Amino acid sequence: MSIRPDIEGYDLIGDVHGCGATLAALLEKLGYHQRGGVYRHPRRKVIFLGDLIDRGPRIRLAVDIARRMVEAGEAHIVMGNHEYNALAYCRQRRVGNEHAWLREHTPRHNRIIKETLEQYRDHPSEWEDTLAWFMDIPLMLEIDGIRIVHACWDQALIDAFRRDHPDGKMSEAFLEQSVDSDSLAYRVLDRLTRGSHIPLPPGMEIHSGDGFTRRSFRAHFWARRPRTYGDVIFQPDNLPNDLELRPLDEEERNRLSYYPPDEPPLFIGHYWCEGIPALPAPNIACLDYSAVKFGRLVAYRWSGESCLDANRFVWVRVPRDEQARPRPWEIDFD
Repeated sequence: MSIRPDIEGYDLIGDVHGCGATLAALLEKLGYHQRGGVYRHPRRKVIFLGDLIDRGPRIRLAVDIARRMVEAGEAHIVMGNHEYNALAYCRQRRVGNEHAWLREHTPRHNRIIKETLEQYRDHPSEWEDTLAWFMDIPLMLEIDGIRIVHACWDQALIDAFRRDHPDGKMSEAFLEQSVDSDSLAYRVLDRLTRGSHIPLPPGMEIHSGDGFTRRSFRAHFWARRPRTYGDVIFQPDNLPNDLELRPLDEEERNRLSYYPPDEPPLFIGHYWCEGIPALPAPNIACLDYSAVKFGRLVAYRWSGESCLDANRFVWVRVPRDEQARPRPWEIDFD
């Protein structure tokens, strides 16, 4: 496994969710400093794992930092489900003689994107330009021997997608097709940006800490022969009653992807982990540690190793006290 000769490695950063000032603090901790309006490191590059937007206090700042780095060649990025959701929420398609939003404007969907729309409300041209940039973000990356995707690496779906989209970026037509649950576009975006979900038995639901009620749970994709719900659950919310002991049926097992331990190192976000960052599998690192829930904004400093090392996690805590949050006084892009 080799890295391109002009750099020593990549710093992969998990879900920012609008914690823009904390992102600036993490970059400074990693040795990146702003020059010419762009955070730069003399020997390293950043890879963002998606979900820059929604929920947090400084969404525009988070997007601005990441976008400037990407466009200057100092970073790469993959699409998160929240960037995809924003695109679908703000795009329409013709249905008969009417136009309908690709993502319905339901109370649940309105709530998810509320902070983003409010923070861009007085900057409509900037928001439209941001949406256009989102369309240019690839769904996955393979670079210098590592793989990066927001939620789940499913090789069969990736191969099918790349046949018509070799650059890994979706088209407007693909975006429109993605709201049809029978389409390849739906399966690709659902699996790569949201991962696998297992529906709960009828009548059961999870009351999540973020205020949402869910009738399914997030499942991981590195258990070779999972037998029970507990073998695959990967989220902070516990299952109700004794559902962790419930056997997976054949249909549920067929919902799951599998990423073997002999595959290249893989970096994901999405799953709202908690506590001290750890490796869920020897070749997989999840970097979403619930920053916007006052957890940690986490990076992994990859320098060419084929066997990942938990000692290479670096993070910044997100304090609950608004006054104690890092202030971006050093950031002046104007």
